Amino acid sequence: MASTGPVAARRNQKQFQDKEKGMEVRQSNLTAAKAVASSVRTSLGPRGMDKMITTAQGEVIITNDGATILKHLGALHPAAKMLVDLSAAQDIEAGDGTTSVVVLAGSFLAAAEKLLAKGIHPMIISEAFSRAADKTIQYLEEISTPVDLADRESLLRAAATSLNSKIVSQYSSILSPIAVDAVKRLVTSKSDNVDLRDIRIVKKVGGTIDDTELVDGVLLHQSVITEGGGPTRVEKAKIGLIQFCLSAPKPDMDNQIVVNDYRQMDKILKEERQYLLNLVKVIKKSGCNVLLIQKSILRDAVNDLSLAFLAKLKIMVVKDIERDEVEFLCKSMGCKPIADIEAFSEDKLGQADLADEVSKSGAKVVRISGIKNPGKTVSILCTGANSLVLEESERSLHDALCVVRCLVKKRALISGGGAPEIHVSRLLAQHAQTLKGLEAYCFQAYAEALEVIPTTLAENAGLNPIAIVTELRNRHAMGERSAGINVRKGLVGDVLEENVLQPLLVSTSAISLATETVGLLLRLDDYVPTR
Repeated sequence: MASTGPVAARRNQKQFQDKEKGMEVRQSNLTAAKAVASSVRTSLGPRGMDKMITTAQGEVIITNDGATILKHLGALHPAAKMLVDLSAAQDIEAGDGTTSVVVLAGSFLAAAEKLLAKGIHPMIISEAFSRAADKTIQYLEEISTPVDLADRESLLRAAATSLNSKIVSQYSSILSPIAVDAVKRLVTSKSDNVDLRDIRIVKKVGGTIDDTELVDGVLLHQSVITEGGGPTRVEKAKIGLIQFCLSAPKPDMDNQIVVNDYRQMDKILKEERQYLLNLVKVIKKSGCNVLLIQKSILRDAVNDLSLAFLAKLKIMVVKDIERDEVEFLCKSMGCKPIADIEAFSEDKLGQADLADEVSKSGAKVVRISGIKNPGKTVSILCTGANSLVLEESERSLHDALCVVRCLVKKRALISGGGAPEIHVSRLLAQHAQTLKGLEAYCFQAYAEALEVIPTTLAENAGLNPIAIVTELRNRHAMGERSAGINVRKGLVGDVLEENVLQPLLVSTSAISLATETVGLLLRLDDYVPTR
């Protein structure tokens, strides 16, 4: 029988007034989130280490990209998952700085933990950190340098800085111009954004990263079908993209066809032959001489008989076009996808001077050049010695493209090498002295937390972080705003002279997203599991 009376009431009241539970939950959140931040901290900067990841399917990934590492981390704690989402949000917003944003969040959480230990209310810390972030972004904007999209050198320096921390850093002189030129083809002087889905990276194993190139026209990673003896090169190409199969229709799963003698079998084969011949005649009548066929999971996209007919009519065939490639190809070539043979007409075809199969470093690709009504799209051929290098090369190239996109969205650059963090930290500490009460404590803690970036850069480069950060503070106190860590030479120097630059948007986005996530974690005081 359940107990009743004053004793039970007091016990229940104690449960509902348990103030320690909120502290325990908050401590659990801080510990889990800091653990995630420390796991990627060694990947920051040009001398950061790489991680080898083995997926559940046995696939091996070698990378130092923060977003990629955290995506495969398999975090179970809700607070740890929030930092994984934080890195993904930075990847979407800026495309670069995915490691920095998590390292900053970990440092802010460590600062908040010390303030909580002093008895400061988490809401006060959260609000003060938010105001400190606004002040930080203001200071960063003040020291930024406007950049013109016509200034190719500035764009190249920013893209090269992004690539310097990657496995492919020695190829930055090749990949940086590709990233800059690819984005510049898509934007005008009035553009305020660029859709990176209009830039297609075609990966092929073979050759080295040196052979990576920006291609005029459209590239297809599929090969030309030559089984029927069809052409591999077509001039004055008229290109059709079909979403139906050039093979005999199959009955429904519930139906059966019973053949009793060879005459019935012969009749079926004749009907199949006539059916396919009629399809091919319609295609030829429209003037199409290059046929792209979408991949089908239900039956063969094109059978041997159709290939023989198409080869006789000198029509080049490329099959297994993926569904997600269709939109890009149609936009690039000015054609329209055709879902039914009755809709196949000349006005749905794209036109180009040449469609041919070319061999690049031992890998075969289909190149379509001289397109008559091209859309604003770009194709990049990315090559590498093996799939591991190729995947990381693509990720690095994507980061460089994102850096250039950041400069389209917010046309300003700041120095790298930990210089802006030290500068802003110093200004915030000075501003904290003008404040009163607990807010001054919080601003001071936030300012010190920003120094995690130069500290980590120095640690990862094998330098003495205390000596380096102290020297940076002294240099900035003497007015050297661009004094940062030259990781290559292992000393403090003018990072602008070394062309270490990064987009303003990468830093401001990292500061605001990290602070927002930390504020959210500080406001939590309980978990409520549901079924």
